[in-house]
Amino acid sequence: MQDRSLSRRTVLASATVAAASAVGVVGVTATPAVAHQRDKRLKKIISMMSVEAKIGQLFVPYFYGASATSPSQFDQDRNLRELGVRTVAELIAKYHIGGVIYFSGWTNNIQNPRQIADLTNGVQRASLALPTPIPSLISIDQEHGVNVRIGSGATQLPGAMALGAGRSLSDARTAGRISGTELAALGIHQNFAPVADVNVNPANPIINVRSFGADPREVGRMVAAQVTGYQQAGVVACAKHFPGHGDTAEDSHTGLPVITHTREEWERIDAPPFRAAIAAGVDSIMTAHLQVPALDPSNDPATLSPAILQGVLRDELGFDGVIVTDALNMAGVRTKYGDDRVPVLALKAGADQLLFPPDIDVAYNGVLAAVRSGEVTEDRLDESVLRLLRVKDKAGLLSGSPYVSPKEVDRVVGAREHQRTAARIADRTTTLLVNKDATLPLRRRQRKLLVVGASPAFPTEDTRTSVPELAKAFDELGYSTTHLATGRTPDAAKIDEAVAAAHGRDAVVVTTDNVGATSSQRTLVSRLLATGIPVIHLAVRNPYDIAHLGDLPASLVSYCWTEVELRAAARVIAGRVEPRGTLPVPIQRADDPTRVLFRSGHGLSYDD
Repeated sequence: MQDRSLSRRTVLASATVAAASAVGVVGVTATPAVAHQRDKRLKKIISMMSVEAKIGQLFVPYFYGASATSPSQFDQDRNLRELGVRTVAELIAKYHIGGVIYFSGWTNNIQNPRQIADLTNGVQRASLALPTPIPSLISIDQEHGVNVRIGSGATQLPGAMALGAGRSLSDARTAGRISGTELAALGIHQNFAPVADVNVNPANPIINVRSFGADPREVGRMVAAQVTGYQQAGVVACAKHFPGHGDTAEDSHTGLPVITHTREEWERIDAPPFRAAIAAGVDSIMTAHLQVPALDPSNDPATLSPAILQGVLRDELGFDGVIVTDALNMAGVRTKYGDDRVPVLALKAGADQLLFPPDIDVAYNGVLAAVRSGEVTEDRLDESVLRLLRVKDKAGLLSGSPYVSPKEVDRVVGAREHQRTAARIADRTTTLLVNKDATLPLRRRQRKLLVVGASPAFPTEDTRTSVPELAKAFDELGYSTTHLATGRTPDAAKIDEAVAAAHGRDAVVVTTDNVGATSSQRTLVSRLLATGIPVIHLAVRNPYDIAHLGDLPASLVSYCWTEVELRAAARVIAGRVEPRGTLPVPIQRADDPTRVLFRSGHGLSYDD
């Protein structure tokens, strides 16, 4: 079947929504009459689309390069090898693609805000050159904290668990609004955030500090606040990972986790944040590649489960927005079926958006074959396309220009007021766990500091790591600071070097990252304590580190190691601001996990 010839004016004119003020903001619910008229117009667009164009609307593939039409030769070669085309513009043309996802680092999509804006405009030009000219819904994983795609130039905000420690719905909502405002200025209208998983398993290798915490009600409140913030800014929020990824010690990128919660436990622990997101008007929800026998006794992951997606999410929870799969290249969804069948089964289960297939040609043609054979009906296809057009319409992509202005990018992205607000929010998240004998704040005479320890690289900038950046933050506060990065697995020589560097210092700030029972970071901390020099411990990611470190004079948690969190931690240690964060998760004892070392809600101030 061939596309009917349509001009951009014809398609977009048919999509113009009456009473746009009632439905033009993502997350705002239209009245039944307005929604009916909107759907009539959107269905008219769908009626003009070929099957091939409809299938293309469902896919959200990756691609290589910083330009839509002229990426580097290296990236063109990678595109040709993996995608069968040289550029994302060619990818859109070949498969009628309805959306793409940007990544930093490995795909070379992201360099700076101006470049992202140029890339976005190139993607939209390619989309509007299709026979059915529908703008792309451009997506990203900009959770903040440990999971960030746009670093330099954009405002960095505290991540989920840090916000959970701050316990301010206003701060969570403001963070979502700032992030959403900057994304929208870049033409990115779908953010795969917030994480709605309840992190009740300290050994969780993939969610962890990406969760707001361990209390389902508090997580739900934070999720709803962030959904509101993002969608007020015109960005489609996405609560993830349904039906809940918080209680697993296995990573679904590399295996198929099993959630052993009973139905009652799922209702009590996992469901509340998703219910809260739906009540807040969230427009998309991402699936999880894991098994939940209490919800579906088959061996299929939730992404491919009609019982979970249609039965629970749609029928029981009443969600009629876009269901997006987690990345289809992950091992958790590829354990039983081939890459041609996975997208078909996801659609049959109830998914609408097919994210990141490992082979776009195999996935696209697998769905096309299923439609042609009648396994997936065209009516079922139309349901998903309609949902996707609804969110594109709410984001303003169908009623106005999808192009972005470089001047607006310069004005909005990384705006000084945004950065000041991010710093104020971060100041309210740093958590003081231990402060024996008023070790903190640092005294006036303690001017010479050593910053030492694990030094993870910034999520989007591997040339910037936490130890030198933390030292720089102290220098800017008037301290004389030396630093030594020892890594997450310091050997005996590196530990000896750290101990030697501590001599002559007034205090030592030692950072840890993901300390375990056999971690040599424990030896580093122990040896530094033995010097007799005041030692301040800062966990730059997991609050659970302290359980493995014994008796400490002072210990804090920043929940991430990016600049905004590190600077806030430095201000707290220096006494420039009070520690105000409280633990959003309990910390169990390492020697007896049935006993709690620090309860959820624990957090000291300097008045304690």
